[in-house]
Amino acid sequence: MSSIDALAEACARAALAAGVRVAVAESLTSGAIATTLGKAPEASEWFSGGVVAYDAEVKFAVLGVDRGPVITAKAARQMAEGLLHLMPVEAVVAVTGAGGPGPEEGEPAGTVFIAHARVGHPDAPPRAAVDEHRFDGDPSEVVHQTVEAALHALLAELEAPA
Repeated sequence: MSSIDALAEACARAALAAGVRVAVAESLTSGAIATTLGKAPEASEWFSGGVVAYDAEVKFAVLGVDRGPVITAKAARQMAEGLLHLMPVEAVVAVTGAGGPGPEEGEPAGTVFIAHARVGHPDAPPRAAVDEHRFDGDPSEVVHQTVEAALHALLAELEAPA
């Protein structure tokens, strides 16, 4: 079993134990995170799905991201928050970045922003954070590293007290 599949299984166990549903918003990973989570045990019990927002217009129209650069911490956070409003879930992870091979929006290839959020008490706003990464390698290696980092972030959200 790959380390990514093991992470997805850990996310499955944590989501089931916490009784929460999960969704993803993906840009540069083009659905790779959703595919990985969908293969995990009992996915139909805890995984709601996701939005592949590869094109900036999808981020703007569907996820409520402000017009402007989308390879930013702000855009990643807005993707996560938009997903929380769009889907009946309690935990989300969202990714955006420059997969390469060259720079995009002034950011070097391998720049990735991963937002993760969790709804706690119904009267409280969601707890959200954004992590910035600089991954090395060709575009497929950047995607692989992004999926792994996103699953780590999601797992941390699922294991944290609500």
